Amino acid sequence: QVELVESGGGLVQAGGSLRLSCAASGRDFSLAAMGWYRQAPGKQRELVATITSGGSTNYADFVKGRFTISRDNAKNTVYLQMDSLKAEDTAVYYCNDYALVTIRRGFVYWGQGTQVTVSS
Repeated sequence: QVELVESGGGLVQAGGSLRLSCAASGRDFSLAAMGWYRQAPGKQRELVATITSGGSTNYADFVKGRFTISRDNAKNTVYLQMDSLKAEDTAVYYCNDYALVTIRRGFVYWGQGTQVTVSS
């Protein structure tokens, strides 16, 4: 059974940093492109960053230069280093199989997410 467990969120002041982790289990994710997503209250879930199995990365414009996605395939874990945080980064953050989410238009299993709250 697939399980995605996000952690590392919390309350931080604007300008601060957090490092999120996503532990994936239940299947081999090492060949999957993975993505970090976020959902703010009253808004749709949006893609934040992606990373391929080989380590190529892509970022949404609103986090470029501030966030860094990485992965450890041996541990089936994906990370999101978030620096220079802004109040508008406040959201619940999730990770998932990017291709699966795209193909199924978001109708996939999601973990519980991790809450990030940035105070201004």
